[in-house]
Amino acid sequence: MTSPTFTKSAQKLSKLEAIKERSNQLREPLATELLNDRNYLTEDAVQILKFHGSYQQDNRDNRVPGQEKDYQFMLRTRSPGGFIPPELYQTLDHLADEYGNGTLRTTTRQGFQLHGILKKNLKTVLSSIIKSMGSTLGACGDLNRNVMAPPAPYCDRPEYEYAKTYANYIADLLTPQTGAYYEIWLDGEKIVSAEENPEVKAARDRNGNGTIFHEGEEPIYGKHYMPRKFKCAVTVPGDNSVDIYTQDVGLVVITNAAGELEGFNVLAGGGMGRTHRKEETFPRIADEIGYVDRADIYDLMKAIVATQRDYGDRTNRRHARMKYLIEDWGVDKFRAQVEDYFGKPLKPFKPLPPWKYQDYLGWHEQGDGKLFLGISVENGRVKDDGSFRLKAALQKIHQKFELPMLITGNHNIILYEISPKHQQQIDRLLKEHGVLPETEIDPLVRYAMACPAFPTCGLAIAESERAIPSILDRIRVLLDKVGLEQEHFVVRMTGCPNGCARPYMAELGFVGSAPDTYQVWLGGSPNQTRLAEPFMERLALCDLEAVLEPIFVGFKQNRQPSESFGDFCHRVGLDSIRTFVSNYQVNSSMNIETKEIPVPTSPETLSNDATAPQAPVDPSKIRHRVSVRHDIYSQLKDESKRQSKPIVEIATQAIEEYLAKVRAES
Repeated sequence: MTSPTFTKSAQKLSKLEAIKERSNQLREPLATELLNDRNYLTEDAVQILKFHGSYQQDNRDNRVPGQEKDYQFMLRTRSPGGFIPPELYQTLDHLADEYGNGTLRTTTRQGFQLHGILKKNLKTVLSSIIKSMGSTLGACGDLNRNVMAPPAPYCDRPEYEYAKTYANYIADLLTPQTGAYYEIWLDGEKIVSAEENPEVKAARDRNGNGTIFHEGEEPIYGKHYMPRKFKCAVTVPGDNSVDIYTQDVGLVVITNAAGELEGFNVLAGGGMGRTHRKEETFPRIADEIGYVDRADIYDLMKAIVATQRDYGDRTNRRHARMKYLIEDWGVDKFRAQVEDYFGKPLKPFKPLPPWKYQDYLGWHEQGDGKLFLGISVENGRVKDDGSFRLKAALQKIHQKFELPMLITGNHNIILYEISPKHQQQIDRLLKEHGVLPETEIDPLVRYAMACPAFPTCGLAIAESERAIPSILDRIRVLLDKVGLEQEHFVVRMTGCPNGCARPYMAELGFVGSAPDTYQVWLGGSPNQTRLAEPFMERLALCDLEAVLEPIFVGFKQNRQPSESFGDFCHRVGLDSIRTFVSNYQVNSSMNIETKEIPVPTSPETLSNDATAPQAPVDPSKIRHRVSVRHDIYSQLKDESKRQSKPIVEIATQAIEEYLAKVRAES
């Protein structure tokens, strides 16, 4: 669906645009409401708070009918390239215990989130973060969000250093210049952790064919900021650890044979957010826009931002992301407008090698004699839970070694600057705290991502972080059952269609559509360069096996050599998969599996030693699985509810009665 071309003067501004205009550059009504005794902020103040890096939330697990909502706040760090200095991590860890819910959460944009902060503690928490070399300014809101970069801290590969450096420079260029942040949270005391690059400062103030405003505090953003959130990433050729095609703007470092930076390939127009039953909203991958020389990168970024700032939709927020502007205009018109602000044509996009999806788990050499270690953080949650005590392990490692940290784009953690003599000690600490090395993690878990969803995200309509562990377990059982024991693929899940964990790029994506119900998306590529497609509108979790088993069987029977699950789904097409599933359901009536599942009768039967003597198994306790057509299963399920009996009991009784009748007749 196309929309009319928007001009600077033709739009009727939305309610939120008016809130931004009245805010006095992100000050009010937030500053005033922080002084009252209420435990929540009004909607207008909440919208301004987002620009400062925080969301007001409601813990729905604690809701009591007739009582006030359980208001609390989430804070998110602005950490370009995922960099977290030791002092900042120790502060965040302490704040989580003192004022939050006792956990930290890594994000898929390479930052940390703190959950469970009360309004009365907001200023204390935010000021502590700022004083510890951190920031939350611009981590949320209608402006440039955290700029991503590959998290590998290689010292002998200059392209990685360029990516990290320019992620910081682009973040600085597009940081809000309003004094509101320091006025509100530090009573006007502006803490500067490092001297700003003079080139960045000069570029921010340079006019460049109408890209800046000459009045007010915000030369790039003006008083209305951006129409919607704006996301950037910088990477190196071949490294897709940042999901480069999902960004509003993606920059790819181009170096010469001597390893010197020459310029950047530019992609634009990616974005994941959409709305259920609103076909005019959709995920989109970025287009190749062109190439820009190193000296022109800041002016080019300002030109792209100005194009979206001035022509993006400020009437309909569902249509406000830059991806819709490019979709409506077409790439050529968008490029022409960017070039108008830029002042000259862009150069042709340069050829690139194939992309690879990296996670950097395990031990690696930095290139200077030191090591870095990638640690898997399941669902991004840094916590202590039973024998798994990642939070405590990281506390001890930081206290002992004070290592800098990088957050990855798939919400894992990298510790670096590690002396080789400390490797065994760190391994031992992690093992003692139940933290598994990457070699012992099921690849299904390793490459999976989920958003937080319930109980605190106000947009969630289904579980995600709390649901995905059991779902991955069930998928693994299914793969083992159909003979795909070694198979794995990228699984991502969100509790709503906004796509924070980027499910639309997954080989198998789950998108919450109702409680315990999800859309199913299939066909993304393993290297995260192709969109998945919607396969099923509503999958109830209780039907997970019935839906996925025939898909996996079809994959096993019809895949090409070494073909991934996502590539298979894309190649054969979703209609072919639906046909196979339909025929599978019709033709798979009462097929008895060959696998037997014995129930242990003594501890000896749990031995992993196949030669060990086994206690005799009671034949009455051996179980065989039987599959039935989907329509029969649905009838069994309904009858199970009606009689309040387990399905297996009803099915067993029916089979016993049928066999008794057959024997009697013979």
